Amino acid sequence: MNFPTTSWSLVLAAKEPAAGVSGAALERLCELYWYPVYAYIRSRRGSPEDARDLTQEFFFRLLDKHYLAAIEAPRGRFRWFLQSAVKNFLANEYDSRQAQKRGGGHTFLSLDMDGAEQMYRLEPADRSTPEKIFDRRWGLLLLSRAMERLRQEQEKLGKSAHFDRLKQYLVGDDDQSSYQDAARSMGTTEGAVKVAVYRLRRRFAEALRAEIAETVRNQTDVDAELRFLMTALG
Repeated sequence: MNFPTTSWSLVLAAKEPAAGVSGAALERLCELYWYPVYAYIRSRRGSPEDARDLTQEFFFRLLDKHYLAAIEAPRGRFRWFLQSAVKNFLANEYDSRQAQKRGGGHTFLSLDMDGAEQMYRLEPADRSTPEKIFDRRWGLLLLSRAMERLRQEQEKLGKSAHFDRLKQYLVGDDDQSSYQDAARSMGTTEGAVKVAVYRLRRRFAEALRAEIAETVRNQTDVDAELRFLMTALG
């Protein structure tokens, strides 16, 4: 398929009507990154029904190249672009009544809205701004995608069971007794488990950087974006 391979370069190309970027490629992009948008709209509007309709309507409009071309592309990062786009969408153009008039409730994309509301209800009960919720969910989404990338890699190497047993350590569990339990269950030594965890963590970090690289304009932005997301995740 003849279109740019990163999320950000795809958006930039799609903003140019003559670029020939496929609608299917843009739809796939929307399906990958839609949940932070839902969480942002949900926190702003307070109604699952409005959030459902407005999220669909937002991405329906985003797939329109004329609408897309009118959106400013700030700072060269897809996260900022998408957050700015949905913020403008809510502030300047649409409300829940308009979404209903335009066919709210109709499904334009295959988005798991029921799952979205369940996820949203697990958000911390604090006074986070919609922007902070968006950034946190964005960070968790990229972590999840990096984990899946690593899982597929280990599966190809025939190490699925190995990965399933050790993936809990990728988020920082260094409890000594836990390493001992893992060693016993895997029929190996504690030292071997520590080495395996170290290697998996290194590959996980590389997978996360690869996911972030998909969403920024330049490789030099990866470190700054990584630091920002780690802060957003607390």
